[in-house]
Amino acid sequence: HLYLVQSGGELAQPGGSLRLSCEASGFTLRFYGIGWFRQAPGKEREGISCISQNGATTDYVDSVQGRFTVSRDDAKNMAYLQMDSLTPEDTAVYFCAVGLLGSPGSCVMTEPRLYDDWGQGTQVTVSS
Repeated sequence: HLYLVQSGGELAQPGGSLRLSCEASGFTLRFYGIGWFRQAPGKEREGISCISQNGATTDYVDSVQGRFTVSRDDAKNMAYLQMDSLTPEDTAVYFCAVGLLGSPGSCVMTEPRLYDDWGQGTQVTVSS
């Protein structure tokens, strides 16, 4: 069985940092592109970041650009989302997902349908 296990979500203060982790189990992560998504209460799920299969391409939604950093460690079968300068508007459930995006350099965060396997989600709450 193939699945992604997420960890790292918790409570942070405004201006603080958190790192989300996403571990692949039952498959080899290096064959897949990775996307990070979030869903805030009462809002639709949005793509916020992605990293290509070969790690050469990353992308971010404007609201997190310069504050969040996506990375991958294929030797450990892990992906990460480093979140800095958090604001209350970052409060959401965060999801990692993997997909075969067509080419090693492809990075897509606007098409959730391209992602085949999803993590269980982790709550991030930013509050003082």
